[in-house]
Amino acid sequence: MRISFLAVVGLLLSCSFNVMALHHEPQDAQAAEASDSMAKNEGVVVDVIDTTGYTYMELENAGQRFWIAAPTTQVKKGDHIRFVQNMTMSNFTSKTLNRTFTTLIFVTSTEIKK
Repeated sequence: MRISFLAVVGLLLSCSFNVMALHHEPQDAQAAEASDSMAKNEGVVVDVIDTTGYTYMELENAGQRFWIAAPTTQVKKGDHIRFVQNMTMSNFTSKTLNRTFTTLIFVTSTEIKK
């Protein structure tokens, strides 16, 4: 009876290790997926509006679109942009554009990611 008890304990221990390994696989997959996605402070340019002193860019990141305003920058649609965020404003009205942005992120600098 002692051998069967040890066999059962061994079986239970090996099953728990398999369960733990299966439990960690989705986390590893999520980590790999996250490394392929963009950071919060970047996006792909989908629209550009140039004004005196500022370039407004609509960026897309992970299916979400948002607007940033940067010092005058030469960018084009499709560029992958990284930015340094300074401040976020809600319901910001640009008198120059005669337009209100629901949310506008003002940035201090941008970089085209190659």
